[in-house]
Parts: sequence; structure tokens; C-alpha cells
Amino acid sequence: MFSRQPALRTTALITVLLAAVLWAQARLNVDQLASFVQSSIQLKHPDRQVASYLLKLKLTERLESRTIEELQGMGAGPATVEALRKLSEGSASLPSPPPKAVKIAPVTIPPPSVEEQKALIERVREQALNYAKNLPNFLCTQVTRRYYDPTGLEFWQVQDTLTTRLSFFEQKETYKLEMINDRYTERLYESLGGATSTGEFGSMMYQIFQKESDASFQWQRWATLRGKRAHVYSYRIAQPNSRWLINYERTQEVVVGYSGLIFVDRDTEGILKVTLEAENIPPSFPIGKATTALDYDYTMISDQKFLLPLKADVRMRQDKLLTKNLVEFHLYRKFGADTSITFVTPEALPEEKTKEEPPK
Repeated sequence: MFSRQPALRTTALITVLLAAVLWAQARLNVDQLASFVQSSIQLKHPDRQVASYLLKLKLTERLESRTIEELQGMGAGPATVEALRKLSEGSASLPSPPPKAVKIAPVTIPPPSVEEQKALIERVREQALNYAKNLPNFLCTQVTRRYYDPTGLEFWQVQDTLTTRLSFFEQKETYKLEMINDRYTERLYESLGGATSTGEFGSMMYQIFQKESDASFQWQRWATLRGKRAHVYSYRIAQPNSRWLINYERTQEVVVGYSGLIFVDRDTEGILKVTLEAENIPPSFPIGKATTALDYDYTMISDQKFLLPLKADVRMRQDKLLTKNLVEFHLYRKFGADTSITFVTPEALPEEKTKEEPPK
């Protein structure tokens, strides 16, 4: 709990899943196909394996030779290129892809001076260290949509949807699982398998800004997030100063160093977004990669505006197996004996709500 300064905790109960992506039924446009091939190049997947997957795909648009040449220039292997040519031949009668939008050069805005940057970080630090103390007692609905991909190629399959009653009382978070896949359940939140996380209500930002973490901050850029101008700073916390604990199947755990970005509202100096990426995970540990992105937005509770968690994106990798949790927070209400929440799983937030845009 925040008042006790807990370690950041990411728990992964990852099992070997035998289900495979139904490639024969997959229908992609050219942009999705190109993204898939680029991802496979970056992840260094075997050329013949990628080609085998490609031959099972169906396109909705014509694949043109210049796209194949671009992908070949990026490092696509000979078997992949041959599979792309066969896809091109088979898509010759399909409509051409729509023209790509013209990219407008971002506006160049000078950064704050070094003195202003240092002063801002100290003001943000004070807000972050007192964040949970300044929150009211409240209830909200937490919706966690969990996905997995046994191929490592980011073709996600739905695992389940968890609807949870989250109460924040005297700076402590309590979770009560209400529904799994829209069906009421008596299971305890703590008993869930799969990937889960906590720390959204202050622990993450507290441990980044506390003096013991000795985080180093560096100005990166201006950005726009949910229509608001934001400072963007990078940061890094070395492993000896870290409290981010990754736990595997409740049998193995490791504390890792991490780095990421902080988005700070220019006008209120509140934190709009935090990202974390684990660094130097021991090779012997089952989890090879762990990242988190947490967005905050302004929310009214009892006619008062607070900056509260909006959405978290938590991802992990074990060998080829990928897991992704999209955690959303809805229906904030003041905590009280007569406060009630109807547990209906809300629609997923649009991607635009958490997408960074150039400064305007």
C-alpha cells in the first residue's frame, strides 16, 4: 500500500499454451501485413517460419511490388520475399491500398531552460510523493482485458475479461473480483492465474521520484496527450535502487532496474503518463521482458477534479509467449456506506485516448 511504500509488483503466471493462431482465417490489409513482417524482422524470427505463416494469410488489398522491395530492404529473408510475391500474385485482382496520409512536420518548440527543467522536476516530485495523500476515498470499476500470443508475433488472442470492484480507502487499494467474462464469480482476485499488476494509485510515481531511487531525469520533447501540452522526460533507476519486483508463478522473483518516460501537464504540472521498461533481467529468469504504460486523466469526484488512473498497458514475454493486459478504470465514485456500483463491463476506451500526438 502507498502509505507503506510497497515494491512495484508484477505477477506472471504464464503457462505453455497449445492453442495456435488461426492463420488460415486471417485477413489483413497491406499495412497490417507490412507491420507483421517488420515485427518478425525486428524479433529475428526464422525466415522459413515467417514465410510459412504468410502463405496461410489472405489479403483484402493488392500487394504491390514496391512494398515487397521496401520490406526486402528492411531485412526480409529470401523465403519471406518469395511468399510475399505469391501473395502479390494472388491479390492482383483486389483494390489498391488507400494512399498514405501526408506526414506534416512537427512544430518545433524550444525546450525550457536547464534551470526551468530542474525546478519543474522538483515541483513534480513534491506532487508525486504526496499524490495518494491528496486523493479522496473512492470506489471505481476496474476492467482488465487479458490477451496472449503463443507465437511471439503479436497476433493477440483473448484470454478473458475481469471486472473488479476497486476501493481506495485511507490510501489503501482493495480489489474484489465481481465478474469473469461478464459472469458473476465468487473467486478471489488474489487467486487469479495469468498476469496481474498493482501500483496504479501512486506507488509507481512515488518510487520513481523518491530520493532513495536516485532517478536521473533528462528532457526529451514536447508532446500533446488528450489535447494537453506536456513536457516529456526520460528517467532511469538502477537495479540497486529499484523496488520493481517481478514474480513468476509465485515461486521465483527478481528486483529489476528500469527506465521510461514521464509526461507532465504543462499547465497543472500533474503527471499524465508514466512508462516503465525492465532492464537487465537475469537470463536465468523465465520472464525476458516486462513493460508498463499507465495513463492518468482528470476525473470529477464529488464536484472536485482529481488526476486518476485511466488505463494501464502491461506486457510480458516468456520465450515466444506474449501476454498483454489492458486495464481500464471507470465510474469513479466517492466512497461511502451507501455507495453502489452497477457492474456492467464498459466498452473499451478508444486508442486515441492514450495516443501521443505531436505538440500543437
